[in-house]
Amino acid sequence: MSDDLLALENQVCFGLAVAARSVIALYRPVLEPLSLTHPQYLVMLALWERSPRSVKDLSEALQLEPATLSPLLKRLEVTGYLERKRSSSDERLLEVTLTDAGRALRAEAERIPHQIVDRLGLPVSDLENLRESLHAIIGAALRTP
Repeated sequence: MSDDLLALENQVCFGLAVAARSVIALYRPVLEPLSLTHPQYLVMLALWERSPRSVKDLSEALQLEPATLSPLLKRLEVTGYLERKRSSSDERLLEVTLTDAGRALRAEAERIPHQIVDRLGLPVSDLENLRESLHAIIGAALRTP
């Protein structure tokens, strides 16, 4: 690393961007047989944790704007993995619920983390440490005005 503060290799944002694109690219062939993109996979992970969820709740959990989330939900609904409908207790809320196919997909998806770890070829402890560091960076960035 050089002393130049503006050198590309010295930029945290550059390292994060390249790492994110590279890791997400590893997911593509693993998710393709499940008819999922990486953003759709993240939605499914959130729904496997809890279903039904409101669009607002999903948006907050995934840190995505509802306008970005909506097309993902539409495509997953067309695929048959989820249903969207108005809440019976509050008509203003749009609830997202896994279908039987969406719930069944979880068993297949359980292999994904192991496949990604194998593709990366890094010790799990390194990946756990990285995850902790990324959460700290996300928290710090969210606290910054």
